[in-house]
Amino acid sequence: MLAEPMRLRLLALAADDELSIGELAELLGESQPNVSRHAAALRQAGLLRDRREGTRTLVRVAAEATRDAVVADALASGRGLCERDGSLARIARVLRAREAAAHEFFSRAERSKVDSVPSEIGAYLAVLGQLLARRELALDAGTGDGRLLELLAPLYERVVAVDRSVEQLALARERVARRGFANVSFLRAELDSSELQRAVGAAAEGGKPRGGADAVFASRVLHHAPQPAKVVGQLAGLCAPGGALVVLDYVRHDDESMRDQADAWLGFEPAELRRFARSAGLDDVRIIKIPPSLCGDGPDHHLPWQALIARNPSEGVHGNRRRKEA
Repeated sequence: MLAEPMRLRLLALAADDELSIGELAELLGESQPNVSRHAAALRQAGLLRDRREGTRTLVRVAAEATRDAVVADALASGRGLCERDGSLARIARVLRAREAAAHEFFSRAERSKVDSVPSEIGAYLAVLGQLLARRELALDAGTGDGRLLELLAPLYERVVAVDRSVEQLALARERVARRGFANVSFLRAELDSSELQRAVGAAAEGGKPRGGADAVFASRVLHHAPQPAKVVGQLAGLCAPGGALVVLDYVRHDDESMRDQADAWLGFEPAELRRFARSAGLDDVRIIKIPPSLCGDGPDHHLPWQALIARNPSEGVHGNRRRKEA
């Protein structure tokens, strides 16, 4: 079995890296059928392992075989032969050739794709979701046509989407059905309704709040509210102890034309949002500005956007604060 120089060389090359029959044929200067015949003999002897990858067969030296003294000696002999004929040094070139097709493919970059949101973004979000410490339940308050659900559904195990509008909820349901999200439930309700509290597990039990969402999102909802401070309080009440509230809205502006979009308020000063959050008993209050380049191309893309991010304290602290305010 090991008296054939070609087999010795084949073993040495397959010990250096996992190589296809075609790559071995190129390195050995032999035909693929001849290499396959010798590889089959070595495989039957338990010296090689192979695996199929599509139409290719990749081979490597069996790890357990190298512990045999005779095989180890054969590998050393084969390596010497490969060093003398230069085939061992050519392995790096053969491996680089594997990348040639990829290099050529990616050199044909399509400019139109640079400005578009990747269609596979859901896959990225599903992976990123694993980094969240709490991802059991999210609430999309004022879901509208469900745009935010495109992001929340891959991130969270379960999402509750609530809105007052039958028409908007119908659009959101269509979106979710089109994406095949099975973890989103819909509710037509007000933010202070008992139905919504039950849906997120925040309904009072024995006079004490329980449960709630790990994260509550309100995207461009607050400027439509007659009493925005009250809405922030309602949203905070739907957060689980330790849960997060995220409110995305506008910085105060002077574009009166937005009144035609049913805007009750022309944005908010950051200090106002902080005051709303603290009055609602929230901690770790942060306000961040959203870069204009991230605000899309809708009718409000020209406005300055900001986000309020705050956290509901532990249940005991939250309850104490509420009692003090009462």
